[in-house]
Amino acid sequence: MGVAVQRRPETATEALFRIRGVTKVYHMGEVEVHALRGVDLDLYAGEFIVILGPSGSGKSTLLNILGGLDVPTSGEVHYRDNNLTAAGDAALTRFRREHAGFVFQFYNLIPSLTALENVALVTEIAEDPMDPAEALRLVGLGDRLQHFPAQLSGGEQQRVAIARAVAKRPEVLLCDEPTGALDYATGKLVLEALNHVNRELGTIVVIITHNAAIAGMAGRVVRVSSGEIAAIERNRTRLSAAQLAW
Repeated sequence: MGVAVQRRPETATEALFRIRGVTKVYHMGEVEVHALRGVDLDLYAGEFIVILGPSGSGKSTLLNILGGLDVPTSGEVHYRDNNLTAAGDAALTRFRREHAGFVFQFYNLIPSLTALENVALVTEIAEDPMDPAEALRLVGLGDRLQHFPAQLSGGEQQRVAIARAVAKRPEVLLCDEPTGALDYATGKLVLEALNHVNRELGTIVVIITHNAAIAGMAGRVVRVSSGEIAAIERNRTRLSAAQLAW
């Protein structure tokens, strides 16, 4: 199955991602570990979502399945009109390359390349990329284009990683504990960069975290416990990163 998607206008109620009955079971010898148990979830255009739960709750597994990095044991994941669960490896690779961006706890920048060059690597394989310098300016690093990772702080390196992820204009940006390796003040700068990407580009931003304070930024908060969605809450007022405290 190809994931060559023809873009079309969204309606306010149209889900871009639909997850139905998703389970994930890992086999460790004779032991079965149930990471996800019958998860249903929709993601809508332009949303900012925080998936909140303790370690081992299944939130990273859910993020990996959303991004096509893993496949469910049962259930279905649909992106637009495409069933990702039925896609082969080549189609999932194409989906990840063209439609999903990833930000992890560790930055994974290439030390010998400048910030600009690290971002440019992604734009060379994207269908309709942003200018690398524009992507870096979007996250507040317009004056750091020619700096190498060793010349950047941890927060600046994470913002380069965000710029690299958004430069290919993904429809969803999946962030796994993006502030986990950062101090309080630096983490808030990174969260503000993610908020800016969401506002300016309309990218769906999904952050998974164990830090309950970050939930205040979200339009919706998905609470995960023991592989199940325990609750989905909507924030009437979203906080800015500067208003968070933990």
